[in-house]
Amino acid sequence: MHDLNWPERLWIARHGQSAGNVARDAAEAAGLALIDLAARDIDVPLSALGERQAVALGEWFGAAAEADRPTAVLCSPYVRARETARLLMEAGGLRPSCGVHVDERLREKEFGILDRLTAHGIRERHPELSTQRTHVGKFYFRPPGGESWCDVILRLRSLVDTLKLEFRGERVLVVAHQVTVNCFRYLLEKLDERQILEIDRAADVPNCGVTEYRLDPSVGALALVGANFTAPLREAGEPVTREPDVPAAPKS
Repeated sequence: MHDLNWPERLWIARHGQSAGNVARDAAEAAGLALIDLAARDIDVPLSALGERQAVALGEWFGAAAEADRPTAVLCSPYVRARETARLLMEAGGLRPSCGVHVDERLREKEFGILDRLTAHGIRERHPELSTQRTHVGKFYFRPPGGESWCDVILRLRSLVDTLKLEFRGERVLVVAHQVTVNCFRYLLEKLDERQILEIDRAADVPNCGVTEYRLDPSVGALALVGANFTAPLREAGEPVTREPDVPAAPKS
């Protein structure tokens, strides 16, 4: 018997470009070890471009037919995600019947001791961790005080259960972070370590890029419609940005 206890539609969007993304680029370009940010990662706001990206995504949803708009919005508690959700809802005139749900399980992967370090900074200050990460691989490597991708996947498994229990038949928009988006894909598309890391190596998740799923009743599961969709930004004439999030981690 097929499992139909799923949302009808699911969109997973990364937040707009953040001030942290901009600061990271500047630090990497200057060859610095530390990203110049005083705020906690959770408190880093959107950049001016990130705000425009959120508005563009909201206008795209607002121009859609009623049946193609979210009826519920879930977002990470991080400021950049909450600002993205607020701005896109305002721009699109979205008033989801189920409201907005802030859920800490949607937070970005925690980088622990490596927080705010550039790739150069990690190699310089923690060479032993850099070596360990290369050996273990980013999927399983957990920095001291931080998380591995597996840890993120573990907390998202319970969130998937929440989607099935509380949002059956709804059209749900999730606003989260780069690693969160990829870990959702790992779960929903039943990928393995090799497959998800190939996706990750191919390109970073675009800011305000959207990955969409629809319920396929014939198999009782969410089916991928498209990944990292950026047409709303291009249609609005806004740049598509793909910067990694603030806590640096060298790409595999």
